[in-house]
Formats: sequence, structure tokens, C-alpha cells
Amino acid sequence: RIDFPDDGSLPPSPVRLIDNETSWLHFTDLVFVDPIGTGFSRIITKKGEKKDDKVTSGANPEDKKKFWNVGKDLDALGELIRRYLTRHRRWSSPIFIAGESYGGFRVAKLIQQLQEKDGVGLSGAILISPALEFELLSGTDYSVLSWVDRLPTMAAAGYLHGRATPAADSLAGHMAAAETFAREELSVILISGAAATAEQRDRVFAKMAELTGLDRALIQRCAGRVDIRRFSRELLHDEGKVIGLYDASVTAIDPFPDRTEFQGPDPTLAGLSRLFTAGIYQQLRESLEVDEEIRDYHLLSYEVFQNWKYDSDGTQQQGRVSSTDEMRYGMSLNPDVKVLISHGYYDLVTPYYSSDRLADQMRLDPQLRAQLTLRHFQGGHMFYTWKESRDAFYQTALTFYADALSVVEKTSS
Repeated sequence: RIDFPDDGSLPPSPVRLIDNETSWLHFTDLVFVDPIGTGFSRIITKKGEKKDDKVTSGANPEDKKKFWNVGKDLDALGELIRRYLTRHRRWSSPIFIAGESYGGFRVAKLIQQLQEKDGVGLSGAILISPALEFELLSGTDYSVLSWVDRLPTMAAAGYLHGRATPAADSLAGHMAAAETFAREELSVILISGAAATAEQRDRVFAKMAELTGLDRALIQRCAGRVDIRRFSRELLHDEGKVIGLYDASVTAIDPFPDRTEFQGPDPTLAGLSRLFTAGIYQQLRESLEVDEEIRDYHLLSYEVFQNWKYDSDGTQQQGRVSSTDEMRYGMSLNPDVKVLISHGYYDLVTPYYSSDRLADQMRLDPQLRAQLTLRHFQGGHMFYTWKESRDAFYQTALTFYADALSVVEKTSS
């Protein structure tokens, strides 16, 4: 793993790789999958020739785009899993699936598809910083849930950076107060709109300013709808700093502090990209001596992102897709499958409270609700860069696997 400081802050280059003392290989086999267009994954022709940016003989550039939509992507993953289990004779093994971010969205959908369509029974599913409902990723003037879901994370960031007025003597207490405020007060004001009195709005916006550390006048101008990009720039604006969207504990210098719109990089996504790119190249090229015809390893593919179709048949550029229903369906299909959802407290993009709230709204039967575990940690989207969180997540996963496998052992005996 990359040698991060204990608090998950970004180390200087060059990246240093060290042994991962919390590797899950201590208790499970691991099979990592890079979907088409990421990592080294490429389309091959019938003759076996790889198609990518450098090997283009006979290649149709549009072929790969056929896989870049919700439905085809899931079908490809299902096919790969079936073939892997067959080729390596592992159909008798307990099977867990795990994914991070959009991978968490994939996992939620695969809980249904693998079991119903592909015939792959699951023992467990792990969703790391998932985006379950895409409609919640951005707020509008006419919906309120996105604004509600992000408020506790903003409060956590304000507390961490010393800008909030503490509602308790601990981060956990402050966040609990922010959750209650978001659910019981902010949501009412946002839903009410002009029907709320000026006094009601002033009271709620003043409390929001205290919890987050934002300027009260800014909150009033935004009518309580503070976009995460505005929040990331405004919280420490007087210091000339911005905070990370994917990890609000990380800060960076604003390269253009006097410009109206923020034109600098996100300190987390851009900062982590250089670290993980260098890390994977060190491991693959220098340690494992993987040649792969000097093919590029696509850690983040903006080509895939820009061409992704968000509906199942791949006809729309944008859409509002969801995966919570498929997760509920898959859990009812197999009442023994266990599900773990984990977030970092400081992730503004996929906030932890969104998953918590959705879990409360899934109306799961008590037997199924007992199979769903939510555990959140210090840190951001990749909370495991923090030592404390990496250790805690390891123990959480270890217990999760043991609990899931105890069902298999009881059945076998």
C-alpha cells in the first residue's frame, strides 16, 4: 500500500510503497476487476488482438462505448464472474463482492442480478462510499434531499477545521446534532420555501451557520442550499485555502483566490490521482515486471466518464439511476446475504448520511434489516488512507466475513 501519514494527508512525491498490514488476504482470496476502459481492460477482436489507443488495426473506436452504460456494464461483470468461477472451479466457495464509489452502485445492483440472472449465490456484499441514488448527487431548487444529506458532512468539516460552534464536546456528538437538525429543521424550511416566515428561516439559517462554520449571510443568499463546491471554497476562504470535495479534511492553496469561480484542482481527486497512479505503476512495472506492451494503466478514465450512458439500454447521456431497489430485491431473494455499507465522515460527494437515511427508508423486514450493517469512519471517500480508519475497517471486514461464513458453517453441519 501507499505509505500515507496516519491522518490520511497527502505524502510528497515520489510515492513509497510498504507492506499492507491490513490486507484482506489474511482472511479471504481477492480478485480485482477493472471494467472495460479502466486499468488494463480492453476489448479484444475475434482473432484475439487487443484494441486500445495504441493497437488500432481493424478496431472500431465505437465498440468499447457499447459497454459504457449501466446495463451492459453489469452484464459484462456478471459474465466475467461466471466464467472466473467456472475456469478456476470455485463455485463451491463462499462468494463476496465489493465495490467503491460507482463500484458500490454496481455492487448494490449486482446483489439482484448475480443471483437472479447469473445464478451466482452470494454470502456478502460490501459497498464502500457508494452512490446509491444518483438523484441525490446534486441538488436543485425543487428537491431537498441532497441538501439535507450533505449537511452533517459539512458540519463535520466545520468542526474539524475549528470553524463550527460545537454542538457537543465531541465530533460524534456534533454530527448527531447536525443529523437531527438536517432531518427535523432544515428539511422543513427547504420544503416550505416561501411558505416559511422570515423569522423561521433566520432561526434555521443561523443554526446552520453555527453547525457548519459558514457565514450566515452566505447561507441566507443560498436559501440554505449551499453547493459542495461553494462550501469547499468558502469555509477557509479567509486563509486562501480550499477543502477537498472527496475528503473535506484535506486542504490546498487556492491558486486563484480573487476569481469569482474556483478554477483550481480538487485537492483530493487530483492529489490522490498522482499518488495512486505512481503507486500502481511501481507495483506493476518495477515489482511485478508486468510489460503489457507498455500499455497505459487507466486509473481514472475521463473518456469513459464523458461517454457513460446512465440508463440501462445506453441511449441517454444523463439520467437518474438508482440501485437501492435492487439491493432490497436481492436481500429478499437471499435472506442469508449480508450487506456492509461504509463511508468516510468527510466525503462531500457521497455523504454517509445519505446511506443512513436510505437504510431507514428501505422498510426492510426485521430479519433482513439485521443483515445490513452501516459503519462509517474518519476520513473521506477513501477513508482507509487514515491509519485509525484502515485498522477499524479491517476489523469490521474481518467480523463481517466471519459472521457471513458462520451461516455457511451452520448449514454445512
